[in-house]
Amino acid sequence: MEPLSPTFTIDLRRLTVLRELQRRGSLARTAEALHLTPSAVSQQLAALARELGVPLTERDGRGVRLTGQARVLLTHADVIAAQLERARSDLAAYGEGGRGSVTLGCFSSGILGLLPTALRALRERLPGLRVDVVEAEPPDLFTALDGGQADVAVAVDFAAAPPHTDPRYSRTDLLTDVLDVALPSDHPLAGLAEVPLRELARDPWIVGSGSSCCGAVTRSVCAAAGFTPEIRHAVNDWAALAGLVEAGQGVALVPRLVRSLYASRALALRPAEGEPPTRNVFVAVRAGAESDPVLAAVREELSRCPGVRPWSPRPVGDRVGVRSCGTGSPPPAAPAVRAARASPRP
Repeated sequence: MEPLSPTFTIDLRRLTVLRELQRRGSLARTAEALHLTPSAVSQQLAALARELGVPLTERDGRGVRLTGQARVLLTHADVIAAQLERARSDLAAYGEGGRGSVTLGCFSSGILGLLPTALRALRERLPGLRVDVVEAEPPDLFTALDGGQADVAVAVDFAAAPPHTDPRYSRTDLLTDVLDVALPSDHPLAGLAEVPLRELARDPWIVGSGSSCCGAVTRSVCAAAGFTPEIRHAVNDWAALAGLVEAGQGVALVPRLVRSLYASRALALRPAEGEPPTRNVFVAVRAGAESDPVLAAVREELSRCPGVRPWSPRPVGDRVGVRSCGTGSPPPAAPAVRAARASPRP
């Protein structure tokens, strides 16, 4: 390597590749995330190393790992990226914002339960703003945010999401989404006001893929209840999951953000006994972009969306129904069943 030049410059596109390598951990996964070939990623990193005059990667078996110099550079890369976002925010504020377009990435149940209210409010507040919605989850959602393919990320905290302390993002917690138990209407526990999760250890489960937020959360909730679920069906579509539960193919955990999909279904939706399983929903933008007037408006309207309040079980004759806390009529009660353990609680 040549000595570090006092007048060196950094190609920000190559710096983005290095940041993605830090996130993904391998050339192959970095190439996939950036829609490049592994060879192109290697060339970008080699060019950046020559540009700086320091080694950035070293061999690690069949892969590579970051050098100490690369990790020093990455601490500055986060600051550089945030400052560029602040510059863009200042320019947007100068033009008073309110026009242009915003791409918002969000998980599927958030699109159903959060975005309609926020998008209606944004249309009234900023009629000249175009909002494009993309269904995505971490880590791909934050790769898109880093690369500018998304401007706002709405996500759930789980293993694939960035930590709260990640300096690359400015984040705001939105709500705590409760997960309820979905049972076939003739399930022995469907007549209970609250379902003990541990008693579902021998049931077949319907769970999203392990890489999805709800799939990961369901697995961790079951582990916390003391068992590993027998996953009979793996689906990420909430309507399909409801159909499988309704057909008696298994049990599932369902977020209250999608409760409107289940109002007309012939299945039992019950709170879990004890402390309810939950997931944290948050919104994030790139660090430095929080002062962008348009992005600030998007985050503000998302934060105004009604939170998810607990449902109140109530007896309906010899059946147990679930009263919705939202507007409109309550969903129909589950068909009459005999409780396996106890009578429904009032």
